[in-house]
Parts: sequence; C-alpha cells; structure tokens
Amino acid sequence: MNPIEKVQLSLQEILTDALEEAREKGHLNFASIPDFVIEVPREKEHGDFACNVAMLLARQARMAPRKIAEIIVEHLEIDKLSLLEKVEVAGAGFINLFLKNDWLFKIPILVHEMGERYGYNAPQGKKVQVEFVSANPTGNLHMGNARGGAIGDTLANILQRAGYEVQREFYINDAGNQIEIFTDSLEVRYLQLTGHSVPFPENGYAGQDVIDTVKNIMAIYGNKLNDLPAEERRKILVEFALKEKVAYIKKTLINFGIEYDVWFSEQTLHDAGKVDQVIDRLQEQGYIYENEGALWFKSSLFGDEKDEVLKRANGLPTYFAADIAYHLDKFERGFDWVINVWGADHHGHIARMKGAMQALGYNPDRLDIVLMQLVRLYRGGNIVRMSKRTGTTVSLDELIEEVGKDAARFFFVMRSPDSHLDFDLELAKKKNQDNPVYYAQYAHARICSIFRQAAAAGVSLGPIEQINTSLLNEEEELLLLRKIADFPDEIRIAARTLAPHRIARYVLDLAGLFHSFYNHHRVLTGDHALQEARLLLMDITRTTVKNALGILGVNAPEQM
Repeated sequence: MNPIEKVQLSLQEILTDALEEAREKGHLNFASIPDFVIEVPREKEHGDFACNVAMLLARQARMAPRKIAEIIVEHLEIDKLSLLEKVEVAGAGFINLFLKNDWLFKIPILVHEMGERYGYNAPQGKKVQVEFVSANPTGNLHMGNARGGAIGDTLANILQRAGYEVQREFYINDAGNQIEIFTDSLEVRYLQLTGHSVPFPENGYAGQDVIDTVKNIMAIYGNKLNDLPAEERRKILVEFALKEKVAYIKKTLINFGIEYDVWFSEQTLHDAGKVDQVIDRLQEQGYIYENEGALWFKSSLFGDEKDEVLKRANGLPTYFAADIAYHLDKFERGFDWVINVWGADHHGHIARMKGAMQALGYNPDRLDIVLMQLVRLYRGGNIVRMSKRTGTTVSLDELIEEVGKDAARFFFVMRSPDSHLDFDLELAKKKNQDNPVYYAQYAHARICSIFRQAAAAGVSLGPIEQINTSLLNEEEELLLLRKIADFPDEIRIAARTLAPHRIARYVLDLAGLFHSFYNHHRVLTGDHALQEARLLLMDITRTTVKNALGILGVNAPEQM
C-alpha cells in the first residue's frame, strides 16, 4: 500500500468536487477538468502537497491562474474536510494543501502489519528485463562493471517493489572479434609456457589472469595440445577459458550480492542463425543498403549521426548486428519494458539501437538505457589506478576485500548514474558517521540497542491496536512519520525515473531524522502510553531502514 498515493487520490477527489461546484455555480467556465498533478513540494512551507490545476485551466476558463486557484479554494469547505488543516494560494496559482496530522498516526499500524513487505506497491502486470554488467568474459571485473552491477541490481530490486515482474540478465559476449583476440592470447601464452618462442600479439590480453588460466589448462593437458591441429587446440583453449571466466564472474558477482535469472550467450544467436535472420528482415523492410560490399543499416533515419555497418564486406556480421538480434530476442520473449545499464561511452549506440527496434516494429520507448559515468578511486586524496596485487586495474574482488560488499554497493549507487563518482576508499572503511553507509546502518543498530535495553528492563510492545499513536506530536516524531509514509512513493518514483540513487538518499535522510529524534527524546520514559507509542515508532523506523537498505543490497546490522 502506498500511503502518499492514497492521500493524493483523496485530495484529487476533494479538488475535483470543488471544481465541479464552482462550475455549477457559474464561477468557473470550462469544458473538462485537465489531468492535474498533486505532488509533494520541495519546500516544507509550501504545504504537504501542491496542485497545479489552476495553471492548466487558465486557457479554458479564460482567467488568470491565481484567480482560478482562489475560486477553487473558496469552494473547499475546510471545516467539513477531515483531511485538510488549511489551503493557501501561492505564486502564479499553485494550491498548497496543508494536512492535519491524523493521517500520519495511521502509518505505524500499517508499517507494523506489513513488515518486510512495507514499501511494495500494487502489481503493475508488466514484465521487465534488466540487463547489466555483461562484461566481456576475457578478464577481471573492473570498477565500471562494479558500478553497473550495483546500479542494475538495485534498479531490479526497486522495480520488483514497484510491482513489476523482473528478470535480471547477463549477456555473455562470447562471440566476435574480442573472442578471436582472446583466443590468440591464450594460444600464444600456451605456446610460450610450453617452450616455444613466439611473439605476443600487440592487441592481445596481456594480463596475469590469462597466464593463470593457461597454467590451469596445462595442469590438465600438459604439453599435449602442441600435438593437435591449431584449430582444435584453439577450440580447447578458448572453451576452457570462457567456462573459467564465466564461473569467476558468477562467483564475484554473488559475493557482491548479485544473482542473475538468465545468463545469455551471444554465440547462441549466431548458432541459431538469428543474426543473419534479423539482417534479412531489416533488408526486406528497406532499412538496409549495400555499399562497397558491406551491408549498412539506415540508422540516420532514426536520429543517429550516421548509418552503421551490419555485415562487413568479408561477410562477417558486426557486433551491432548481433546486438540487434539480441534485443529483438528480448522483446520476442515477452518483455514489456527492457532496460540496459551501459557505460557512458555507449552513448552513441542508443539512437541506433532504438531505431533498429522501431524498424522491427517495436515501440522504441519500451527500451530504456541507463548510462553511467566513470568511477575514480581515491585513497588519502590520491587517485588509485593500479592494483597492488597485479599492477593492473583494481578489480571488484579486491574492492570487496578492502571495503566490504555493503560499502561498495552503497557508494556506487549514492550518486546519480549519469554523474562521475569519486570513490574514497578510506572513507568507505571508516567506522564513524562520516561514512554514509555506516551512518545509515548505525541507525538500525541503534534502534536494535533501544529494544535490547527495553527487554532488559522488562518492557515490550503491547497490543498494537491499543497504542495511542496520536501522542507522537513532537516535531521530530512527525517528521519521522512523514518520511516513513513517503517510502513506497519513493520506490514508485525511483522505478519510473530509473533513479536508484533516490533510495540511497532516502535512507540517509531517514537515518538523519532518526538520529535527530534520538538526540532530543527518550524512548523509555516514565509515561507508559508515550513509551508504547515511541517504541512503535522505533519499530517501524527500524523496519523501513532495513527495507530501504535491502533494496540497495546492503545489510542492516543489529550491532556495530
């Protein structure tokens, strides 16, 4: 249940009644009531909610918006409306609505009853696929993969709680040119390690992990692969390496709190002929032309800067062709909404991919791309570029080992995906309230401590329905109640806007309101009725903090 949506519907009904009455009395003249918005204003002094209906009616009513707003307010019988405390007209014609606190006093029972389900919205009846990370299985997972993993998994959690049926998918790029280069690298390393003097390819994968993989192969085959034809040797090498790399990726991501529903192999698209089929389909529909032996997709028709090659002059399809086939496959599997998390360097790929979907008969708005910017690691004010262990880029494994899964995930989603992220390793390890994830987790642990103190004193919550929540009328208490009431709506908005950082910001704000309450008021008091009400407030605050952290893939510890 979404308390904010429930209030918004009530306010919509109240304002609609006032509009109808104003029209009946001849004070306003309009043909139909427009689809107006009731939203939470940024500034508290502008009320609990604000409405823009007067601005939308100005043309129909042929009247200044502020005058329309004043007429609407005149037809609101405040004294007969249990929900409203007062209504004000502001600015050019906004209607600011101030609510009585009664609705907030119903929140504790709702949250207590829903428990870990608090925050979930009504089912949407739509299937959503979130594809993220999808790293080439040729090396270690790096910081970009790590941020994409945290963003994608958090988005999937948000969408599930927003009422969607969600599938997480990893696209294994196990075909194409990069796999050929990977195979070349494996073969040369194998030959070198078995006593042959051969040069390493200039564009090869030179990391230590490739050497380690070849040593694992040698532990099984020894020098025997030298006796095989090159094609057979290369097949054994790459199949072993890909299996090992995918297993590594799975293990690392599980350690990062991510488990996928589907691991989709690019090679299966080629094996099933789906890449050639999609090229033929686009050609039949007139979206492909030939130039210098290559086949080009008319992506410029769909807002791309230039047309793109789908099949090279040598007859080999491009990565873009396989990607079109993959996205077509997604829609053919019945997803209503497809979401990809990509690095910002893929910005130019968006228009052409949406264009390809449109050319194939699908609404391009059903495909959304979340672009994420780069991550810069810092330690003590200095940028960290290289791993101490391998001398190459810092891996996700090393990051988890140093700062832990919780801090890593929280830091990666703390900022909007389209903003650059400076990841401070020293800050992420701090055990004080300067560290954002510690600050949020400490709120949960602190509340657990209150309940341990209560239990030690023989105090426990009585029957919930008998607790007088209207005693929670201190400013810090009301602010906590309102923030908790906002939680399901925050999830709804975060899902609609694909903004995982909203939940990180929300839990920090909620933790801040709790810490403020804790510093101003005692929970265990001599006043039994107030004590009961505050214990219930602490209980629902703990639940909401835990549920919000859970969306981020972060633990809610009971002691710190």
